[in-house]
Amino acid sequence: MQAEPRKSLVGEEYEVEIGPVAHGGHCIARTSEGQVLFVRHALPGERVVARVTEGEEGARFLRADAVTVLEASKDRIDAPCPFAGPGRCGGCDWQHAKPGAQRRLKGEVVAEQLQRLAGLTPEEAGWDGTVMPAEGDKVPAGQVPSWRTRVQYAVTADGRAGLRRHRSHEVEPIDHCLIAAEGVSELGIEKRDWTGMDSVEAIAATGSQDRQVVLTPKPGARLPLVELDRPVSVLRIDERNGQVHRVHGRPFVRERADGRTYRVGNGGFWQVHPKAADTLVTAVMQGLLPRKGDMALDLYCGVGLFAGALADRVGEQGAVLGIESGKRAVEDARHNLADFPRVRIEQGKVESVLPRTGITEVDLVVLDPPRAGAGRRTVEHLSSLGARRIAYVACDPAALARDLAYFRDGGYKVRTLRVFDLFPMTHHVECVAILEPAAKGS
Repeated sequence: MQAEPRKSLVGEEYEVEIGPVAHGGHCIARTSEGQVLFVRHALPGERVVARVTEGEEGARFLRADAVTVLEASKDRIDAPCPFAGPGRCGGCDWQHAKPGAQRRLKGEVVAEQLQRLAGLTPEEAGWDGTVMPAEGDKVPAGQVPSWRTRVQYAVTADGRAGLRRHRSHEVEPIDHCLIAAEGVSELGIEKRDWTGMDSVEAIAATGSQDRQVVLTPKPGARLPLVELDRPVSVLRIDERNGQVHRVHGRPFVRERADGRTYRVGNGGFWQVHPKAADTLVTAVMQGLLPRKGDMALDLYCGVGLFAGALADRVGEQGAVLGIESGKRAVEDARHNLADFPRVRIEQGKVESVLPRTGITEVDLVVLDPPRAGAGRRTVEHLSSLGARRIAYVACDPAALARDLAYFRDGGYKVRTLRVFDLFPMTHHVECVAILEPAAKGS
């Protein structure tokens, strides 16, 4: 006999005290019955009316929006963006918080994840607890940094560009995104009719005037004639197999970091904040202190950002091996680093390729894994290579903390941790952890 479906609580409202911030852009509260609420658009210490957006009776937790603020935090401000708020655009998490408060909340999340998943205090991780803004991101009150050089617009049924609502396929039409970089905004995507398109991605390269639009049509739809306010190249994603095709213009954009130009093709990965690539290269190189003649690994190397920085510093007697799973990214990395004969780029998943290389010893490692992290198996392998120092670049503090625990099991300790706010108004942060053998100096 089938159990009766549990009653949905969507739309129910609870008056609650808001507790600490949690990973994911929300804060924790409890109903009078003790059920956990993950509440967006709230701040710690506030008293709000929270309306349930997901969940049912007996669920482990409910998701909710703060729809009325009864007692406001001193850190609360009116959201600068007219499209932010409960049930609206899901692109930002902290429009309602002062910039300094946003960074403090992000620091609290990183500290909580380190403690809970790796058993590390900030002091043990060599971190002073601060989250550093990127250069140029401190703007006057009421303004927000315009940093997002890549914006993925969804398209409504009637062809209007917008952004998706939080945890929803519904589209919030917009006429301007406040956090979009100037190079994206000046294209005028929001003013055009995109009927027949499922999504439109706009890319504004850093360090060049390259602009690119990547179109994903709905099944059977014809591509529109793309006439924007600035010259762009146009790519199309095949809705059947996900392959990228050039429509006109270059199939790549030129990005610049650490004094080098990098080709990034087919809408491939590059750091979204215009200062991010330089910020992260500087943090990684300051942490690793490469020496002439070093042998280094760059894992999940993308188009070769860290491999290029390493190759420049280890010199002709050194060597760098990069590993990347994306075929086009590997082609770009080989092109970008062709002037370094001691650099080799291998294609494939790190956990498969690294054991096949036969490498048993290295001096330095950089890894910048996807959001899920590197995982126990890869960390165990890296721990066996005897690297003098390892730089771990992480966009997710939970994955970082889990992997740091695996590194500890493999005999490595965190020497320093730096945390950067490279995604203002969102809950995301970027971390750079520098590890060294635990036996060193102990």
